[in-house]
Amino acid sequence: MKYLFAVICSLLLTVQSFAQQKKTEIIVIGSIHQAVPNFNADTLYYILERVQPDIILAEIDSSFFTQDFQYKYPSKENEQNATIRYLARHPKAMVRPFEFEGRNEYRRERGMVPADNLTIKLLNSLYKANQLTAQQHAIVQAYHDITDSLKVRAAKSPQHFNNGTTDALAKRRQDLQHHGIASITNNRIEFDTTFLTKPNGEQISYRNGYQLWADFWDLRNQTMARNIMRMANHYPGKRLVVLTGFLHRYYILSELRKLTNGKDIELKEFYHFTSASNGK
Repeated sequence: MKYLFAVICSLLLTVQSFAQQKKTEIIVIGSIHQAVPNFNADTLYYILERVQPDIILAEIDSSFFTQDFQYKYPSKENEQNATIRYLARHPKAMVRPFEFEGRNEYRRERGMVPADNLTIKLLNSLYKANQLTAQQHAIVQAYHDITDSLKVRAAKSPQHFNNGTTDALAKRRQDLQHHGIASITNNRIEFDTTFLTKPNGEQISYRNGYQLWADFWDLRNQTMARNIMRMANHYPGKRLVVLTGFLHRYYILSELRKLTNGKDIELKEFYHFTSASNGK
């Protein structure tokens, strides 16, 4: 009896040690929000089944959830519909938000939205009318060219827009959008003398609104990465899937590589999993 008790204690300690040693895994999946021929809720659901996450992190804030983390509102977005389907089959799994809290209100109140779209619309009109300088024209042309290249990749299988090559293109495109284009709007009078009205009734120029919006890109992505890390630290040894628009992927991964340095956390790609080797 004493021998059997010792064996049981040894097995329990072994299981406990294994659980403690199990690495936390983070899989960042670059998604397309609305259904398209090559990517819809079914596509994403099958990826989730392949990875078998314990926790799904959604690119929305807490206002979209009830207190027990049920979705408040119906949605046509791929991420929500795939997640609901996955949770129905895996009731022990969880979904949690990781977005910048109050993102939409934050941008509207400060005039970032609709300054972003209005500024691009005005810029494109100057571009098409050949009213930009040669250097400015080259920036806008590069921005459009890279956007077109990304559209081609996004029309293929999910692996085509979840890899280092696409991440590098996305970074270049976003750098042009938030820095290159801002260098144009900050140096042309058209954007300083055209205004929109914020919700509080104050006016803001396209130039200032666009600059605020451009700066928010860094704040938003850095905040999202910290929120992901907070969840990873709160649930050690779990497998977390991050669902984010694929243009965010490069930034979030870059931040996570810094934040996970020296920690027992592993970053993986969804296509590194197979149904036979996902560890579930």
